[in-house]
Amino acid sequence: MKKKHVVLYFLISFIIAVFIKWMISSQKEEYVLLSEDKSNTTNSKQKDSDKETKQKLPETISYSFHVKPILSDKCYACHGPDEGSREAGLRFDTKDGAYVPLGENKDRFAAKPGDLENSEMIKRIYAEDTHKLMPPADSNLLLSEYEKEILKKWIEDGAQWDSHWSFKIPQKPSLPKVVNTKWGNNEIDRFILKRLEIEDLTPSKIATKERLIRRVSFDLTGLPPTMTEIDHFINDTSSNAFEKVIDRLLNSKAYGERMALDWMEVSRYADTHGYQDDLERVMWPWRDWVIHAFNENLPYDQFVKWQLAGDQIDNATLEQIVASGFNRNHKITQEGGVIDEEYRVEYVMDRTNTTAKAFMGLTMECARCHDHKYDPLSQKEFYGMYSFFNQLKEKGQIDYGEIPEPYVTLDQKTIKTKLPFVNIPDSISEVKLMVMKDEKGIRKNRVLNRGLYDAPGEEVPYTLPEQVLPFSDQYSQDRLGLAEWFFDDDNPLTARVMVNRLWQQMFGTGIVATADDFGNQGALPTHPELLDWLSVTFKEEGWDIKSMLKKMALSATYQQNSKITPELLEKDPENKLLARGSRYKLPAEAIRDNALAVSGLLVKKIGGPSVKPYQPPGLWAETTSGVGLTEYIADKGEGLYRRSLYTFWKRTVPPPSMLTFDAASRDFCTVQRQKTSTPLQALVLMNDPQFIEAATVMAIGVLENDASDEKQKIGALFKKITSRSPDEVELDKLSEYLNEQRQGYVKQETENIDPTVTSTLDVPENIQPRELKAYTALASLLFNLDETITKS
Repeated sequence: MKKKHVVLYFLISFIIAVFIKWMISSQKEEYVLLSEDKSNTTNSKQKDSDKETKQKLPETISYSFHVKPILSDKCYACHGPDEGSREAGLRFDTKDGAYVPLGENKDRFAAKPGDLENSEMIKRIYAEDTHKLMPPADSNLLLSEYEKEILKKWIEDGAQWDSHWSFKIPQKPSLPKVVNTKWGNNEIDRFILKRLEIEDLTPSKIATKERLIRRVSFDLTGLPPTMTEIDHFINDTSSNAFEKVIDRLLNSKAYGERMALDWMEVSRYADTHGYQDDLERVMWPWRDWVIHAFNENLPYDQFVKWQLAGDQIDNATLEQIVASGFNRNHKITQEGGVIDEEYRVEYVMDRTNTTAKAFMGLTMECARCHDHKYDPLSQKEFYGMYSFFNQLKEKGQIDYGEIPEPYVTLDQKTIKTKLPFVNIPDSISEVKLMVMKDEKGIRKNRVLNRGLYDAPGEEVPYTLPEQVLPFSDQYSQDRLGLAEWFFDDDNPLTARVMVNRLWQQMFGTGIVATADDFGNQGALPTHPELLDWLSVTFKEEGWDIKSMLKKMALSATYQQNSKITPELLEKDPENKLLARGSRYKLPAEAIRDNALAVSGLLVKKIGGPSVKPYQPPGLWAETTSGVGLTEYIADKGEGLYRRSLYTFWKRTVPPPSMLTFDAASRDFCTVQRQKTSTPLQALVLMNDPQFIEAATVMAIGVLENDASDEKQKIGALFKKITSRSPDEVELDKLSEYLNEQRQGYVKQETENIDPTVTSTLDVPENIQPRELKAYTALASLLFNLDETITKS
């Protein structure tokens, strides 16, 4: 017993001693690490400062492109448009505000053109006294040396003022002169090449035909090219071979589906109402109209007018009324106990915010509670725009099973005679579709103080942002007038915003990287003259979307290979200058649709109700309140293999594989997806039944072909999935992998591939299970290749 006490005593003493030593050493280590970190941080900041100091100042300082971004980012919080947060009576968002006399004697100026000594701005940004330094230390904002020099040179040069670039009416610039007159296919290339030559860069070589046809097929249809299409393009030696490919794609039915895909996120389309109970709704006939409109190449001005105000057009057709369903795609609650007016106001807010973001590229929602802090958007202007959507007779809370009014009833006969593009199954006799129908004067339009439904303030007229374009008496005071305002020749935003999104579709990133923000906090255009040239051309050509996409695809800029060199990596890592082809991950829907298409599983059926492909069990049950859609029941047959555009979208539980690959939730308007690369994406490709089944089907296909040897089988799989033939090195590596899979096969595991998909597959008896497993693993590997899921 004594021995145990002795051992315990020494053990406790040892532990205490070790702990004390660890505490002491940890403190020392922490001190050393912090010292190192501070040193590294100081060195890093010094290097950044040196780099910025060395950065060459522009010969001519542009207020809009050089000065305003600095003021907006570092000064507007205290000296911007929002009167409530403005300090010292000074504002930098207006010309009068920046030049106004300051102080009791009105003898000081923040910015005095050409006079550095008497410009308080310069004194403050260089002040050594922290109490006088601007931005103040507690703002956590800091001006770099380069930014200080920009402001200094601006005042030295006369402090020339200019309005925000996106609020100026676009003028069609003349084509820039370039040194290399041999490169380029159309006007787009002149603008791109001019910038490259300024930066001492040269364009990349044209991509191979295999990569070109794959690139443009995904961009215009969201589907890969077939083997026949690839071979035909390769063998076509005519000068307009690529143009013929583009024309074929633009005229295919798949084009409308691809274009509708982005519009579903702009319009926040879903198959359920959202909120807690998230009951089902019927809006798919409106989706069918969107596909039809894109395939018919409905001019963009009509495409938007019909959706904003199709019901208000004189003698409106049923098709135009159906199009107005765009405004009803927002969430609607069925929850008991809610305040009806509170939610009705939220629906009007949603329509206002969606319209502003989709067609103006502005963050109008920031002016709901107060004047916008960065953009010239007042709270009154927000509610002036809100007014256009505030005359609908609607309820904030609907009962279970209730169809929100107003709606139209579409039966089989009506659809066949007036809406033949709507694909209604024979099993459905009629559908009720939410649309717009105002009752003018039903309520007064007022400012809501602090944005609260129960705090109405002063009455506001129908109005829109003055700095964009005044809303004059020439427009009717309704949604049709709003639509006409968007397409007024003097509206500076509508064409720019849409052209920028089309550019984003073709090149991965818009000329304005922030497609959802053309305001002061948004990115500056990388090629402003090109954006204006495209915008004016878009209007001149009758708002023709297909023509604009073709112009982009035919450019030499679009057709460059995406190979990156050390020089390009250093000078332009994000490819903003476009000295090479764009390279980025395909959209979530294209990744899944690619697997379905190359395996032959894809059902090419246009339109109709949403379908339910494979999805992990139990997800719906975990988020339900016990009412409504509590269990996800996957379809059987063709419903498993429709394009991802038609996948049933439940707002509270969107398709998980789609979200993993960055699809938007569709709770609100989205014009630009985030881009991520995560391990979860690889897990989806390896384990999702849809990809396993596609891999299995492809394995069966090549194994049934007895005439081909192993390398031919591998080559066939590779080309179908990636659209190109593998080289010898790739063939050898894939052959080695195939053998590894054969050797790792254990018969006792299973004779089948996956129990989820075996019921849908018919495996020929002459195919050995070991070979099937090996080739399925190979196809799965190819689906996982970066090349397969990336536009390169």
